[in-house]
Amino acid sequence: MKKIERCSWPGEDERMIAYHDHEWGVPCHDDKKLFEYVVLDTFQAGLSWRTILHKRENFRYAFADFDAKKITRFGARDVARLMKDVGIVRNRQKIEATIKNARAFLAAQKEFGDFDRYIWQFVKGKTIKNKWKLQSHLRAHSKESDAMSKDMKSRGFAFVGTTICHAFMQGAGLINDHLVSCFRYKEVAKK
Repeated sequence: MKKIERCSWPGEDERMIAYHDHEWGVPCHDDKKLFEYVVLDTFQAGLSWRTILHKRENFRYAFADFDAKKITRFGARDVARLMKDVGIVRNRQKIEATIKNARAFLAAQKEFGDFDRYIWQFVKGKTIKNKWKLQSHLRAHSKESDAMSKDMKSRGFAFVGTTICHAFMQGAGLINDHLVSCFRYKEVAKK
């Protein structure tokens, strides 16, 4: 039997493998899911994706099922509640940034008709298909993530440095960064 080749990540486990095999790099055009990625990538800043992925359902519960409209109404009591929630990353700056990002997300939706149209403009509406052969070839940012970061910051988003934007782009399928030897590379490229 032929061994399945996949990208490998530090600390890989069943959740990481499932995320890689079914979600990472798949082009996403659903605004609610895109906002979920914004929230999760905000909290990932400085941490491992594994940490965030393992707390994903806790984040979903804590942040109103990633409903941006509900999150914009979060106030001081909500911030205090979230600071006590051991199921998420308890970082006041990231919690407050998520509330701020919900507002910026809704403003972008209003301006562009949907967030999808706004965010995909940075790759001209098409997934960038890199052809990396080795894990060491992967980059932490690109000219596209640089542009996305700059524009998002100008619109009031927080925790959207170029590295976080690049991670967002990988996860939401704006960039196909699966290694060419990975079985998902061709599958994702077809979508």
